[in-house]
Amino acid sequence: MIDILDIQESPVLDNRITKIEIHGYNPYANTNLRNNDEIRIPIQHQDLYILPSQSFLYIEGKVTRTDEGKDEVFLDNNCMAFLFDEIRYELDGVEIDQCRNVGITTSIKNYLSVGRINKNYIENAGWCHDALKYTTSDNKLFFNFCVPLRMLLGFCEDYNHIVINARHELILIRSRNDLNSLFSGYDKPKVNASIELTKIQWKIPHITLEEMNKLAILRFVENGNVVTMNYRTWDLYEYPLLQSSTKHTWAVKVSTQLEKPRFKILALQTHRKDQISNQSHIFDHCNISNVRLYLNSESYPYDNLNIDFDKNNFSLLYLMYSKFKSVYYRLQKDNLLTLNKFKNIAPLIVIDCLRQVESIKNGTVDIRIDFECKKDIPLNTSAYCLILNDCIVEYNPLTNIVRKIT
Repeated sequence: MIDILDIQESPVLDNRITKIEIHGYNPYANTNLRNNDEIRIPIQHQDLYILPSQSFLYIEGKVTRTDEGKDEVFLDNNCMAFLFDEIRYELDGVEIDQCRNVGITTSIKNYLSVGRINKNYIENAGWCHDALKYTTSDNKLFFNFCVPLRMLLGFCEDYNHIVINARHELILIRSRNDLNSLFSGYDKPKVNASIELTKIQWKIPHITLEEMNKLAILRFVENGNVVTMNYRTWDLYEYPLLQSSTKHTWAVKVSTQLEKPRFKILALQTHRKDQISNQSHIFDHCNISNVRLYLNSESYPYDNLNIDFDKNNFSLLYLMYSKFKSVYYRLQKDNLLTLNKFKNIAPLIVIDCLRQVESIKNGTVDIRIDFECKKDIPLNTSAYCLILNDCIVEYNPLTNIVRKIT
C-alpha cells in the first residue's frame, strides 16, 4: 500500500537497460518453405543478451487458387499455427521445448489462456475468432502476421528472463498440406487452394545493459554459476480414431521420468482434420456425460460430472474452464468464450491435478482417461489430450552445458 504521507520519497528510475532492438533472423539460405520441409532458424552469435519470451515469428505469404470455382475460401482461425506440424526450440544444441501438432495444441491452449481483452492483439497473429474476414480476392490473397512465440511454446510463455551466452535454434516442420489453415463454408466446395510462404523471420529482442549491470552479469558467468530455467511444457497426445461406443478407456501415457503433470485437457473432434469444409479449430462435445482421469490409482475429479449437453447441463465444465486462468497464471483473467460459445466452439474438459500425493510424485505415473457418452461416438472422431507439465532446465553460460532436470 502506498504511504500517502511520505512526501520525502525520492523517485526510482530503472536505468539497468539502455537499449532494446528487435533483430530478425532468417532460415538457412538453401531452406525451402514448402509442405513437409524443415525450416531451421539459427542464432549463432553467442555474445548476446536476448529475450525469447518477447520474440515472434514474422510470416509472409499468399493463398493461391488454381480452380475456377466461385466458392469462397477463407484463412481460418489460428491459420498460422496450422501451417506447422512441429516446432522445436534448441539451446546450445539441446532441445528444451517442443510443440507437436501445433494447430490443435495452440487452439486448445489459447481458448484457455486468452481473454477478450487480448482479442485485437492476437488477431495480428492470425487468431480471428469472431469473424473469418481474411478472404480471397481475384484468386489470390496476400497476408502477413506476427505470431508471438509465447503463443506457440511453453518456454517462451513462462520464462521471462534474458538468456545469455548461448546458441539458439528454432526448428519448424511445415505441415503436409494446408487444408487445416483454410476454410470454405460449403458442404462440397469446389476449391483447389494452397498457401505459399514467401518469408519467415524469427524476430527477437537484443538487450543492451547499463555498464554496472553488465559487469555484474559477467562476474556471474565467470564464476561458473548455473542458470535454472523453470517453465511448463505442452504435450499433446492423440487418439486418432475412437470406436463407435458409449464408453472409452484411453491409456494416454506411462511416464518413468520425474515429470509433474499439472493439468489435463481433453478435447474431441469429429471429421475436421484435413477437411476444408470443416473448421479445424472447433471442437465437438459428442454428447460426453462423464470424464475421469487416473494417475495410477488416484482419480480426478472425485465426483461424477453428470454432463448433459442436450439439456444444457454443462455448468461444471464451464466452471472448470473458467478456473484455469486463476490457478495456472495466479491471476484473475476474463474468459475468451461465453457459455454458449463454450458449448458450440470448444467444450474442453479441463482437469486440475496440480496437487498430488507423494506416491504419484516419486514413482512411475500411469495416465489413463475414462469417459462416457450418452450416445455412440460419431464416426471419424479423434480425441486429444493436452498435458501441461512442469519442466526445469539448467544451463551454464560459461561451459555451454545444458541439462534437463525434469
